[in-house]
Amino acid sequence: MKKIGILFGQENTFPQAFVDEVNSRGEKDIVAELAHVDELFQGKPSGYAVLIDRISQDVPFYRAYLKNAAYTGTAVINNPFWWSADEKFFNNVLAQDIGVAVPKTILLPSNTMPPDTKDTSFRNLKYPLEWENIFESLGGFPLFCKPHAGGGWKSVYKVHDEKEFFDAYHETGDLVMMLQEAIEFESYFRCYCLGTKWVHIMPYEPRNPHHLRYVKDEGTTDPALLKTIEEQVRLLNEALGYDFNTVEFAVRDGVPYAIDFCNPAPDADIHSVGEINFAWIVKHAADLAIERAKAHKEGQMNLRWGTAIQRSVKEGFGTNSRKKK
Repeated sequence: MKKIGILFGQENTFPQAFVDEVNSRGEKDIVAELAHVDELFQGKPSGYAVLIDRISQDVPFYRAYLKNAAYTGTAVINNPFWWSADEKFFNNVLAQDIGVAVPKTILLPSNTMPPDTKDTSFRNLKYPLEWENIFESLGGFPLFCKPHAGGGWKSVYKVHDEKEFFDAYHETGDLVMMLQEAIEFESYFRCYCLGTKWVHIMPYEPRNPHHLRYVKDEGTTDPALLKTIEEQVRLLNEALGYDFNTVEFAVRDGVPYAIDFCNPAPDADIHSVGEINFAWIVKHAADLAIERAKAHKEGQMNLRWGTAIQRSVKEGFGTNSRKKK
């Protein structure tokens, strides 16, 4: 019997619905359950063929548990090793390289020194930064200031002038921040991507309160634009290696800009995404988990790595990146 588990935290609607959907399929020798974590001894298998990770970004113990599980054979969705290494600034670098439009962005050192550092810890860092040049190179205000590795819209600021920027920057403490061009968009989309092949495009309004951000599709969107967005969603997730992710696009002058595409535990609560989107994600998450359970092989790592990493390993050091033609 192959077991599928879902590891979760405070969310209430998606985990049980996912388990119920898998079990309703009647797949032979496959069963799903809410994951149960025993004492973790090194090198001990988890007992699951597949684990869906919805919480390790907030619980370091679970991240370590999932790495052990992955190494001993569990197909963990998403790959916990890559998730530990990934962050939003690097994602922009990768997106730019593979031909997906992203806002102009610069990485800023933390405003205050991290714990256990001193002035001498930063002797290699240019100081002061040329702020006027930075603002100008990003196209001028307004700009977005956001954590380079954060999520959940925490510590995100839209700043309209230098004073607002420095006021915000001083509030960020030892967070490493990105300063980013603001894309003044005509339309905005949030897209689920499962297994890099199932894509669900949702009209989205990030300026609304959280529970009102998923908006009704009026059917007026250009089909060619939707096709481009779908292709770029797949392209990004193939490169990154995420099996369960959301990608957000802001559309300006007909061009979709990837704004946020490092969401390996995306919102899937029925009360925020709505019944139609919820039904889609439950169904396709079950499809993905069952597919991975059937493909699971004992005695080996059952992880998927993105094409960016695969290419680097295959080509070795010293090779130049290649944009998708």
